[in-house]
Amino acid sequence: QVQLVESGGGLVQAGGSLRLSCEASGFTFSYYHMGWFRQVPGKEREFVGTISKSGGDTYYADSVKGRFTISRDNAKKTVYLQMNSLKPEDTAVYYCAAALNNSPNPILYSLWGQGTQVTVSS
Repeated sequence: QVQLVESGGGLVQAGGSLRLSCEASGFTFSYYHMGWFRQVPGKEREFVGTISKSGGDTYYADSVKGRFTISRDNAKKTVYLQMNSLKPEDTAVYYCAAALNNSPNPILYSLWGQGTQVTVSS
């Protein structure tokens, strides 16, 4: 079964940290670039960052640059999103996604996880 399963979301105070994980199964994980996106109810899905197939290249949205870090372990078929210095405006459902092209455009991502809620209190 092809799937992505996120975990690690929760409630954290502003300034705190969380690490999200996304475990893949049912497909060749190392063939895919991985992206993280987030969405607030009533708004479009927002790009957070991407990591290349090998893990050698990362790219971040300006809103999270310097605070968030994406990494991956191809042996474990898992991608991570380390979030530091969290702000209330980071509150959203966070999704991981897989694509054959490394892009910030969510349309190019064919596989999506179910999402995990991150809530940052002020």
